[in-house]
Amino acid sequence: MLKSYTTSIINLLFCKEAISYFFKRKKILFKEKEKMINGKLFCAGLDVLLYLEKQYCKTMCRKYNKILPEKLKARNNLLKKIIAKVGNVFMLEQPFMCDYGFNIELGEGFCSNHNLLILDCAKVTFGNNVMVGPNCSFYTSKHPLNPSRREKGIEIAKPINVGNNVWIGGNVIVLAGVTIGDNSVIGAGSVVTKDIPPNSFAFGNPCKVHKYINT
Repeated sequence: MLKSYTTSIINLLFCKEAISYFFKRKKILFKEKEKMINGKLFCAGLDVLLYLEKQYCKTMCRKYNKILPEKLKARNNLLKKIIAKVGNVFMLEQPFMCDYGFNIELGEGFCSNHNLLILDCAKVTFGNNVMVGPNCSFYTSKHPLNPSRREKGIEIAKPINVGNNVWIGGNVIVLAGVTIGDNSVIGAGSVVTKDIPPNSFAFGNPCKVHKYINT
């Protein structure tokens, strides 16, 4: 895996598009990944290695999405090269897309329906026996309100944590910094902007707790 990953990164580094991208910016920094992981302001477009890791991940996701659905073993083997941690049993229906993969951890028995999108500039952690409906998105990035700062590509990332035995309905968006507690259910179409406590049935935009679940 390491040899394949290194070869892919080297090939991307010397491709015409990458050379043009960084030549136009005239300045290449190498500490933006460290800032990103540590929850500080960062600019991904200035870090050549971060840029290449993202392109590598996008390429791998595209390969995953092109594998025939019935070839489950091949699909899961490729996912193990994309995602940092998976359980022994897991299922991600195609298509699936993420930014880096190295910031994603899936617990045992994770299951997601079609069109799962994880923008993992920060950690995105799922507990055991989590079900995610179709067309769900998890966004760890936050961009400045100030337009001049946005223009410079500055952003910050906050982790998302999903507990054990959580069910997330279809078309749900979970925003940066949110924790969803164990045994909770998030209704379809919700936009989760704040923490949801354990044993909650929550829905809406913004998502709010409407009742508590007896366990």
